[in-house]
Amino acid sequence: MPSEQVENYIKNIYKLQEQEKRVTTSLLSDKLQISQPSVTEMIKKLAEEGTVRYTPYKGVELTEGGKRKALAILRRHRLWELFLVEVLKYPWDEIDEEAERLEHIMSEKLERRIDEILGYPSRDPHGDLIPTREGFIENRNHVPLALLKPGEQATVARVSDENPEVLQYMSKLGIALGTTLRVNERIDFDGSLRIQIAAKEQFISSKLAQNIFVERRS
Repeated sequence: MPSEQVENYIKNIYKLQEQEKRVTTSLLSDKLQISQPSVTEMIKKLAEEGTVRYTPYKGVELTEGGKRKALAILRRHRLWELFLVEVLKYPWDEIDEEAERLEHIMSEKLERRIDEILGYPSRDPHGDLIPTREGFIENRNHVPLALLKPGEQATVARVSDENPEVLQYMSKLGIALGTTLRVNERIDFDGSLRIQIAAKEQFISSKLAQNIFVERRS
């Protein structure tokens, strides 16, 4: 099996496991934009290798070995993202696809060198944690901005990198990692928020607020 294809499956199963209680082949098919029969065939091969556990009609989950592989891939991806932003000055909405290509051709020597040049970072440009070389990743549960109530203040800790247009729009609003904001009002009928960033007020949609993860401030 082509290693790049296998790595994409393993990485996306891990990411879906973080979001969903159960990772089905149909969910994975939608995520990868690959037909469901092809996904099922690949999952069976990965199960034979011991990378995943697969129960027909119930779903798939990574084994401990599969999880270690996924974290190694995520580490390479997130280091590349940070390198693209910090060294090559890419905007944060243009780095995901580039990192997708580069993560598959990174040697251990190059990984160590980039890690050193970047100062052994713990987070990528979107706030996602970078797994350690030993395969450890902290479990930090940031809350979506959409859950905050009027009067609450928070600091932006992580943003979803699924949609480049969302990242572009966040930049236009002045929303970045470390931005401190306050919820002034929640519009009940659609869940949109009126937020305060420094001296400026912004209205943001419920959908956008679901893509911004924050740490509450006392």
